[in-house]
Amino acid sequence: MSLDFSKKILRAVSFDKALFQKELRKILKWLNNTDEVQKFQEWCIVEFGAKYPKIIQTTFAKKIDLKPLRIKLPKGSI
Repeated sequence: MSLDFSKKILRAVSFDKALFQKELRKILKWLNNTDEVQKFQEWCIVEFGAKYPKIIQTTFAKKIDLKPLRIKLPKGSI
């Protein structure tokens, strides 16, 4: 599936929040290149950021796997 085709799909389903989220998740499953993901995220923000900001933010955060930073401090340092 090409990125251009994926963009067409998102435009076509953008009338429905649930469909938009479902298709966005499916598209992100097959995107592996970090640069592609970044460019696609930027495109999504420009195209749909006003309509679905939370969906875009959370879906891409899961793809990028943003985990909280865990810092181990020596015992007694706090």
